[in-house]
Order: sequence, then C-alpha cells, then structure tokens
Amino acid sequence: MFSNKLRAPAAAVYLSLSASTLAKMRLRGDGPLYMKAGPRVVLYDAVDLDAWLESRKRRSTSEPERGC
Repeated sequence: MFSNKLRAPAAAVYLSLSASTLAKMRLRGDGPLYMKAGPRVVLYDAVDLDAWLESRKRRSTSEPERGC
C-alpha cells in the first residue's frame, strides 16, 4: 500500500529542498499534496511530487507564478 510513498525527509531530498522548507510549505499550503499516516508521520506519493514539480515549469523568468 505504501510502496510509492516517501516520508517527509526523503520527499525533501527527492525535490532538492530542505526538510524545513517542505514543512513550511505544508503550513502555507503551497507545496505538494501529502497525507498523514499518524500524528507525526507525513507521507508523500511520488506521483504527487512529480505532478507538483511539473506544475512549476516555466518558460521565462517573467512568467507569473501559478497558484499563488
């Protein structure tokens, strides 16, 4: 059931972010989708991480941020 799931530290490495940045994104609601598997267990599905990365693609530095 959890074969494609990554805990938060592994998800941060996957995204090339720090664990604290990923935690802040969860608080703000602007990061990838995640799930709670327990009071202190946060899991990310690799498919959701890839989709979030895909949504952040840009062609130009002048292109506006999406979803803000």
